[in-house]
Amino acid sequence: MTAQRIEGKKISDTIRLEIQQQTEKLKGQAVIPGLAVVLVGEDPASKVYVGSKEKACQQMGFYSEVHRLPETTSQEELLELIAQLNGQDTIHGILVQLPLPAHIEEKAVIDAISVDKDVDGFHPVSTGNLVIGDDSLLPCTPAGSIELIKRTGIDIAGKHAVVIGRSNIVGKPVSMLLLRENATVTICHSKTSNMKEITKQADILVVAIGKAKAIDSSYIKPGAVVIDVGINRLPDGKLAGDVDFEDALETAGYITPVPGGVGPMTITMLMMNTLKAAKRLNGIKE
Repeated sequence: MTAQRIEGKKISDTIRLEIQQQTEKLKGQAVIPGLAVVLVGEDPASKVYVGSKEKACQQMGFYSEVHRLPETTSQEELLELIAQLNGQDTIHGILVQLPLPAHIEEKAVIDAISVDKDVDGFHPVSTGNLVIGDDSLLPCTPAGSIELIKRTGIDIAGKHAVVIGRSNIVGKPVSMLLLRENATVTICHSKTSNMKEITKQADILVVAIGKAKAIDSSYIKPGAVVIDVGINRLPDGKLAGDVDFEDALETAGYITPVPGGVGPMTITMLMMNTLKAAKRLNGIKE
């Protein structure tokens, strides 16, 4: 039996329509969600991502600012800009595009962003709230992954979820979100010795390791939901996930393609976080 594709683009489009509708209601209350994106340097991939975020803001009807700074920008200058944006009433979300140039300390920049405007969900307070289950703005890719699982109609509660990868950006937070949804969660990583034995028990398998086609059908329990967070450029220029999609199709029950799976959800969840931040900063109940 061939797995059902989880079409992230279609699901993303549905959520974006909901965001547009809520934004129109907010405008009736004289509130326009505002997002500031800061790009330091000329990293080609980062420039593409920032352009996509700018376009999404226009589509949602948001106010947006993009601050493109030279590679030579000092850490002090960047922190001054963040302080200015923290105090700017028209901005409800701040995102500093990573990676940063080597001379700028990433942690200092993340810590400087107001937790109320932390739409990336990376601030230590946001992370702490995620772990203890308090309300917070959630990291976008993990939140998008959970949304994709939910939209299959499968109840996460009681399922065994296995996450391959333990990064602060995806692996750890998606594990916490699965736990919040009452899954039993196992985390595998590069030092896990019996990985196949563990992953073949997974009702839900989330893969985020950054290695093209590293996970094939031999890792997958028949009928499992497979969420492939990876995006890798192959020698021929094509994109591939961390899961060998074609091989996994005959084993998985549901699977996200790459591209067109988790990717579109990341920016959509960023828009959702900006909307939520705008409501909260203006005392509007969700």
